[in-house]
Amino acid sequence: MSKQKTISRDVPLAEITLRRYEKPANLSERELVRKLCLSIGLLQPGDSRDVIVDVLNILIKAGKRQENLTSDEICSQVIEERKRFKLPMLGIASSNIRRQLKRLKDLLLVEKRLNAYRMTEHESLHEIFEERIEKFLLPSISSRIKEYLRKIDEM
Repeated sequence: MSKQKTISRDVPLAEITLRRYEKPANLSERELVRKLCLSIGLLQPGDSRDVIVDVLNILIKAGKRQENLTSDEICSQVIEERKRFKLPMLGIASSNIRRQLKRLKDLLLVEKRLNAYRMTEHESLHEIFEERIEKFLLPSISSRIKEYLRKIDEM
């Protein structure tokens, strides 16, 4: 019996999913954050595991107070939020909260400083999106895609 070849896994250097939804009107605070998460690919349409919404919402509120939070503080606040909204206690394990924080860090929305998390440089979400995603991440991804397109055109 021959050995099965291992197929290398393509690991992206950066990635972002963008979706367009209706204009934000008459939405609750949580629903606004949920739509943002859907819009930037942090949440998939129809996904019931939406703890990322609570994690981001807590960090947004902390950012407005210029406050940094540890992952344990975020975890306990997520539990409180989910109880307040009578949501299922899914995804509240501290390991999952840390995974969600990493996803937010990878998207450049959140940074870790001295073992605590905060919105990047305590900036507003609008500023973070404009400066880090629109001006930095999107052009680098777009540029690389164009390189692939040119190479394919040369084939």
